[in-house]
Amino acid sequence: MQLLKEKVLEEGIVLSNQVLKVDAFLNHQVDPALMSSIGKEFLSHFSGEKITKVLTIEASGIAPALMTAAHLEVPLIYARKQKSLTLKDDIYVKKVYSFTKQVSSDLTVAKKFISPDDRILIVDDFLAHGEAALGLADIILQAGAEVAGIGIVIEKAFQNGGERLKDAGYRVESLVRIVSLENQRVEFAEDHEEKEKINHATSI
Repeated sequence: MQLLKEKVLEEGIVLSNQVLKVDAFLNHQVDPALMSSIGKEFLSHFSGEKITKVLTIEASGIAPALMTAAHLEVPLIYARKQKSLTLKDDIYVKKVYSFTKQVSSDLTVAKKFISPDDRILIVDDFLAHGEAALGLADIILQAGAEVAGIGIVIEKAFQNGGERLKDAGYRVESLVRIVSLENQRVEFAEDHEEKEKINHATSI
């Protein structure tokens, strides 16, 4: 997705070889026009999947997931990470670990919002090790529902999350795939593959 790649290059900040900060447009301040474009892009990928609901995690996944749900014309559910006095009984729970924050959280979703008839699209802002997406998938399976696919805004493809999700049998569509953050520089998968082809061609 070219618009998203441009945003990452213009406004993203590489904090380390592992961490990309995108709080200018995605997970602190939010660019509504970009989120709408992201929703349309996910619609183009998953429109034939008979999706009944979109599921994400609070808080950073809500903006892209909401726009995706709007374009799919289905409800959005977001799993809560913070305990709530009004969400104690009749819930699905899955503990997940955040490598970025180095804390574990109990993801909770009220049972009344997911039924065995649902085909649910998972949407999240980042994919690194895959813990969040696998946790959401587990909640869907607890309900006897079906995971229709997983939509990721930014995948850190140099980490193992994508492989874990695909090995588990899930369809994963990432709008941007980053293969390196080394030397304070964002390298996208497509650019890396093109460079490899050129290097191969010149070495023959």
